[in-house]
Order: sequence, then C-alpha cells, then structure tokens
Amino acid sequence: MNKKHASEMTNTNRTLLYLVYLGAAVCTGLAGILHLVLVPSSITAGIQYTTLFLISGLAQIFWVLPMVRRWGRIWNIIGIAGTTVLVGLTGYVVIESVRNPQLTPPGITELAVATETFQVAYVIITAIIIVARK
Repeated sequence: MNKKHASEMTNTNRTLLYLVYLGAAVCTGLAGILHLVLVPSSITAGIQYTTLFLISGLAQIFWVLPMVRRWGRIWNIIGIAGTTVLVGLTGYVVIESVRNPQLTPPGITELAVATETFQVAYVIITAIIIVARK
C-alpha cells in the first residue's frame, strides 16, 4: 500500500469516527431535550419526577459537548455509566406510571420509549467508539 492510499484511509477512518461521535452527541442531546419536555407536566406529579427530568435533561444536553469535542475515553466511560443509570431510572418511572397513572406526568410512557431508545443508542454508539479507539 502506498503512502497516499494509507493517508486517505486514515483520513476516512477519522472522518467516520467523528461522525460516530456526532451520532452519539445527537442521541444524548435528543434524550436530554425529551427529558426537559417532561419537566412542566411533571410538576403536578411530584418533585422527584421534576428533579429527575430537569437534572437528567440538563446533564444529557451538556454531554453533547464531550462527545462533539471528543474529550476522551474517561468521558466516554462516564457517559455510558451515567446514561445506564438514567435508563434504569427512566425504566422505573415507566413502571410507576403503569402502576399508578394518576401520579405520573401525562404522556410519560410515549416519551419514555423515545427517551430510552435514544439513551440505549447513545450507550451502544459510545461503546463502539471505545472499542474502535483501542
């Protein structure tokens, strides 16, 4: 393989990896936006839901920055860990909404499915990034 061809492949790989980072950023950003959308309707359901949606939404929107800027492996691992916790908490909220629909924000189930989808996609994409960067 000549130097020019190897250089082109390296540039292509970098571009593809950056696009994967952008995909992860989009997933966490959309999950954050969906969490923030739930804040107003969750006020009547209880402070625990409002706090969950507000903090997780802001954290996920912030997490777009480490992904776009490619801050590194430790940030990716923290992102995976934090998002995994949020997946569990969102799952808990969905279960509670089924058990006691009067105490949960309206529409939580539909938005929770979308939020969970983006969060799980973020975890998978970020895991791919970690493996690809070894």
